[in-house]
Amino acid sequence: MVKSELIQRLAEQQPHLPESDVEFAVNLMLDGIASALQNGDRVEIRGFGVFTARKRPAKMARNPKTGEEIFKPETYVPFFKVSKSLLEKVKLDK
Repeated sequence: MVKSELIQRLAEQQPHLPESDVEFAVNLMLDGIASALQNGDRVEIRGFGVFTARKRPAKMARNPKTGEEIFKPETYVPFFKVSKSLLEKVKLDK
């Protein structure tokens, strides 16, 4: 599912809200999560999961095209840990 499909489904479930308001709410939520991660905060949505920013240390890497060694500085990357309740809902019996 892509963001536009999510907005469309939410708008269908809430017919009293215009689709533009649903889109605004979804964008506001996603921007809020991104902003919190930029500030180093942790975002927990109970029953869904936790968003955090994980630190990747600086390291020496190799350019696969040229073989040249390059320095990669320390960086932060977004990380998502799924909640146990969502994991149970998604589990597929094979």
